[in-house]
This record gives sequence, structure tokens and C-alpha cells, in this order.
Amino acid sequence: MALIRYAQPGLHGDKEPEPNLSYEYIPKERYTSKEFMKLEWDHIWTKIWLRGGLSQDLKEPNDYITTELGNFSILITRGEDMKARAFYNVCKHRGNTLAQEKMGKIDKTFKCSYHRWQYDAAGQLVDAPDPHTFPQGVCDPSLHLTELPCEEWNGWVMYSLNQDVRPLDEWLGPVKGHLEAYNFDKMDLVMDMTVEWNCNWKAGVDAFAEAYHTQITHPQLLWYQEDFDVQIDLYDKHSRYLIPFGLLSPRVDSVGEIPPPLKFLLSEAGMDPASYEGPINGIREAVQQHKRATQVEQGKDFTDLHDEQLTDDYNYLVFPNVTTNMHSDDLMLFRHRPHPIDPNKMLFDIWMFDLIPEGEEWPKLPKHDFRPEGSTRSLGLVTV
Repeated sequence: MALIRYAQPGLHGDKEPEPNLSYEYIPKERYTSKEFMKLEWDHIWTKIWLRGGLSQDLKEPNDYITTELGNFSILITRGEDMKARAFYNVCKHRGNTLAQEKMGKIDKTFKCSYHRWQYDAAGQLVDAPDPHTFPQGVCDPSLHLTELPCEEWNGWVMYSLNQDVRPLDEWLGPVKGHLEAYNFDKMDLVMDMTVEWNCNWKAGVDAFAEAYHTQITHPQLLWYQEDFDVQIDLYDKHSRYLIPFGLLSPRVDSVGEIPPPLKFLLSEAGMDPASYEGPINGIREAVQQHKRATQVEQGKDFTDLHDEQLTDDYNYLVFPNVTTNMHSDDLMLFRHRPHPIDPNKMLFDIWMFDLIPEGEEWPKLPKHDFRPEGSTRSLGLVTV
């Protein structure tokens, strides 16, 4: 069956040509073998741009965040010049981990807890105790922290382990313009969580790059999204799929009254479900029109979004390991990280954001929540 285009033509809606996909089986070893895990490290993780964190976590000079990939810890800082920089998070003297916390703010320098070598937020070695005991000197530039390529884009901080990585704009390709239409830099983080999973990182990506599982895994969603004919687009390494919200799935029987999920959709848009008199299949368009008409009153700017983006779920995979559920008022962002040594495990990072209306005060950032392997605590209605 041909895919149905729900998005309108334009920068964010055009349907990409269908690729000529093969029907060959994917060898299971790609998900289970340490040999293939090593190939991924050598040819993917150490070669490309990766998402390191949020610009909003680096608001002021000397703020920092850390992130882990494989056996590496990466330190991302905001310098006195307000530039974001990335470094290997190790002291150049004996390789001790430099910044111990997930995020924080330094008082002028990072101080190694082993021999108290000190580095500023620009990665410069500024002090080493008893320098006279080093006859070779401690002014060699190689003793500064090793700086990695780092750029800020649309509220994200991107870094690469590859000193010769190609330009970020070139790497992102067409998805750059797509994602910039959303106000990521005006969205506040409301959930910050990491979960250990017993599966390969690609299994995590696979689960968030299709809607085929919705009817079985998330049957409650069938009452307000059309999950059957989904527009899918491939952009070289990146991809996306579009799910219309505000419509009943063809997998469910029609109903005589508005089901609760669609009433919630109306309420969230600022509409009174009791006063809606149109047909059920007209709710999606009615919500779009209402949000467009009241955006100034709500303190929100949807200028760069198509009407479909005011309701629908735009799911992007930013290769290799960032997946999104993007909406006009919120963002669900996921990062799928490989385990340092075991191809049958992964680390799943979950970030939830809400768009903050113009003029409203930003709430305090949530604490990071780590769920170790075996945790039975729910991740939420949809993310379980």
C-alpha cells in the first residue's frame, strides 16, 4: 500500500522518494557480537557528531556538564568568552577524572582531586603544585586539556571525538532546517532520566523509529492518533516518520461521543470539549486552527510550523542515536548509548521538555534520575 501524505508540501512536509530497500536479513551478530561493537566504535562513534547536552545547562561562564560514551567521559564547559567547549574529562597528569559531577559550576578552575592540577573552563592548565619538581617544565601546550570539536545548535550542544569531523551543518543535512522550526531553545526540561536496558543500543533506536508497535504496545494511543498509514522519509543517514494526532486509528471502531484522549487534546489546546460541536474527525483541524489563532495570547510562536505540526507527532532519528517525538508545545528526546563493554546492554537517556510561554519564569531544573538494570519503576504511560 502506498504511504499517505498527511503533511502538506513544503520544507517540513514533502514526501521523500521511496528508497530501493533490499529484503536481506540483518545478521543477528550486529546486535550481539563484541566484534561488531568494536567496528561501530571505530567507524561510527569516533567519526561523527554526537549530542552532548543542552545549552540551557551552560547558562553562565564556568558552568559545565559531563556525558559518557563507551569508556570515555566528556567534559563540556562554558568559557569566560561564553563559548562552549568539549574535552576529554581527564587530567593530563595521571588521567584522573577531572569533573566528578554530572553538571555544576566551577570557581575559576577544575581541580584534579589527585595532585590538584588546575584547568580553567577553556581547558588551559593554569596551576600545578611544586612546578620546580618538573625540570622539563609544565608549560608544554600538550598539558592543556585535549579539546574536541564542539558546536551549539538550536539549544543542543554537539561534540565529536573526530578532530577532522565534517561541518555540523553538512552532517545534519535537511533535518537541520526541519528541527530549527521548533523552539527548542524556549523549551524547559521537565524530566531527566537514564535507564539501563538489557538490549543492544540499536534495538532501542529501532523501537523509536517506527509506529508498527503502537497497536500492541500502546493501544491507548489508538484513540487519538492515526497509526496505520504513516509517512516515512529517509534522508541519507537520518530519517523521520509522521503520525497525525487528533484522529481515530482505523484499527478502532467509530464511537458515538468524543473519547477521553481526544477531549484531553482539546483541553490541552485551550478548548472546551463540551462546547465542541463538530465531527470527531474534525477535531484535528479544529485544534490546529485554534492554536494558530491564539498563539499570541498563549505567548507562543508557531510562525515557522505548518498547521499539521500544531497537532501531529514528528518523529526524527538524528543518526546514529538520537530519536525525538516533536510537537509544537513539547519535545520528547531520547538518546540511545552503547554499553561500554557489553553489546547486549545499553543506556537509554530520556529528556522531556515543555514550551515556556513568553514572559513566564522558567522552573527549576529536575534532578537526574538513574534507573539501574532490574528497576521496576514505571517510565510513564507511553515510554514503558
